[in-house]
Amino acid sequence: MKRFHVHLHVDDLSKSIAFYSRLFAAEPTRVESDYAKWMLDDPRINFAISTRGDQPGVDHLGFQVDDAAELAELKARAEAADMAVLDEGATTCCYARSDKHWVTDPQGIAWEHFHSLANIPVFSESKPDEATATNSACCPPRAPRGKALGIAVNPDTSCC
Repeated sequence: MKRFHVHLHVDDLSKSIAFYSRLFAAEPTRVESDYAKWMLDDPRINFAISTRGDQPGVDHLGFQVDDAAELAELKARAEAADMAVLDEGATTCCYARSDKHWVTDPQGIAWEHFHSLANIPVFSESKPDEATATNSACCPPRAPRGKALGIAVNPDTSCC
């Protein structure tokens, strides 16, 4: 079953945690010094906030799936729609180890499709070639508005 995912960049984590906890009538399921996440069932959403990012607001959207078959289905849909797919495969980001891929909509909004495999104690486990990574929330590829993913993505702006 799929779970909708929203990741926001916030300036003040503690104020935002207090606000969203009241709004959702639930405490976060995970809190770190730079990150918080709610796994809500009504509505079924993975809602995350972090202080990692350039500007407050939506960092990226996506779908979290329960198994590899659902992830493959989302990837096949994207490919069938002639969407450029950035397949990261196994990666670590947002305190989780996941299999994931990305697509970008016509407005340049990154959509993450992922299957979480395990929690990890750090935001990201960097690889040696990621020394130029930015402080992005959960490493979405950045494409200028109206550009397809894979055509105008700056490889120095994704961290995972």
